[in-house]
Amino acid sequence: MKGVASSSMTAWRGGRVLGATRVLPEERPVAIVAQQSSVAVMMCSPADLEDFATGFCLTEGLVTDLSQIESLEIAEQARGTEVRLWLAADRAEALAARRRFMAGPVGCGMCGIDSLDQAMRAVPAVGAGPVFEADEIAGASEAMRALQPMHDRARAVHAAGFLVPGRGIVAAREDVGRHNALDKLIGALAREDADPAAGAAVLTSRVSVEMVQKCAMAGIPAIVAVSAPTTLAVEVAAAAGITLAAVARDGGFELWSGAERIAGGGDVA
Repeated sequence: MKGVASSSMTAWRGGRVLGATRVLPEERPVAIVAQQSSVAVMMCSPADLEDFATGFCLTEGLVTDLSQIESLEIAEQARGTEVRLWLAADRAEALAARRRFMAGPVGCGMCGIDSLDQAMRAVPAVGAGPVFEADEIAGASEAMRALQPMHDRARAVHAAGFLVPGRGIVAAREDVGRHNALDKLIGALAREDADPAAGAAVLTSRVSVEMVQKCAMAGIPAIVAVSAPTTLAVEVAAAAGITLAAVARDGGFELWSGAERIAGGGDVA
């Protein structure tokens, strides 16, 4: 399976020293290169990189439509992987005007940001979106477990899925980085011509502000997460009109914004 590999180690168990192996998640530098210039270098799982690059371009505003990516190719290098893109002329000019280099470890979603304005970028308000049954939201995190083959083998891997009312989770992507997993999911939806406004992003991680920003940029109107949000994530989700349901586990969830998308969501005992 791409994205995981077996590794030898020495285990101390029950007073005994044993030689053993464990399947671990792979981690590899991935450079996104546009017009032969590096845009970003992120540490990623080396799987679904076409989805990753596409989603990254959309959520970071490098493009606003898939047609603005004229070509995409994967080039393996000795020390990492390059995803080489050619953008439409107007997007290439915009990129040159706001060059943003990012090189950081797994889990860092804003490496290379050099101003508060960039960190707190304005995001569009999402559309009306669908209405979800409460049970769909409550069970989303559990449903994700069947769609995480990398995690099943190696653990230590995040996932992002797309929940559509009445259909369940219709797509999922995994990565060692939670931001990367979400970008991969958004890229996969775009490449499959799926409507991001038709469902919710399901996250196996906490909800930080950049996760909300990425969903807003993609037009995803709802987020369901197994862990808690930050205060800033709640603030930005509410401002963007995003339904934010967190701590979605054990048959329940906590709703922080967007109650209008939950059937009966406005009824508080």
